[in-house]
Amino acid sequence: MSHALAAAVEESKAFAVIRTDTAEQAIEAGRACVRGGLRLLEITLTVKNALDAVQALGTEPTAIVGVGSVTEREQVQAAARAGARFAVSPHFDADLLAEARANGLMVSMGGVTATEAMACHKAGVDVTKIFPATVFGPGYLKALREPLPFLRLMPTGGVDEQNLTAWLDAGAMAVGLGGSLVDRKGAAAGDFQAIEERSRRIAKAIGEWRSRQGR
Repeated sequence: MSHALAAAVEESKAFAVIRTDTAEQAIEAGRACVRGGLRLLEITLTVKNALDAVQALGTEPTAIVGVGSVTEREQVQAAARAGARFAVSPHFDADLLAEARANGLMVSMGGVTATEAMACHKAGVDVTKIFPATVFGPGYLKALREPLPFLRLMPTGGVDEQNLTAWLDAGAMAVGLGGSLVDRKGAAAGDFQAIEERSRRIAKAIGEWRSRQGR
């Protein structure tokens, strides 16, 4: 990975995927994640007025904020203007990749099979997203990297506190945590303390994993 955010992703290992009912909830959820020790905040564009959340969270000193569920070039342009630093798509799209590159954003795109993952890699995608990860499991990711150890893979969808380290052990370069971290109903009810506590446990688990790896 050559993007300037490479070191932060390698260190943090976890993207908080924030999908809430409102931008206000996304902002508070993002702040809770940051307080708990998670820096990488993906605000999905399915959130109403998502870019308001991107702008607000971009003022958090340690936060690295980006957008998810990106499907159109115009979304990339608007996200960049709002201060987004990375863009995540569930699929590969060469036009989106070019637009994100032109705006200086790190890019993650979906690629599940060996052919799809290699297409992402050769096109210059920074992190290839395995989604929905729960369907495939850590064993699939490990098997995929056996002949292709250079792939930078990020499982998302079904990653939680219980299987987090199994994914890292399998060779995941990072993971995306969605509903298991930012519970949509909990956010709607204002239970941001629970999100902060989960974030803290996840950050601790990653730190302990890194220690075991001697990193």
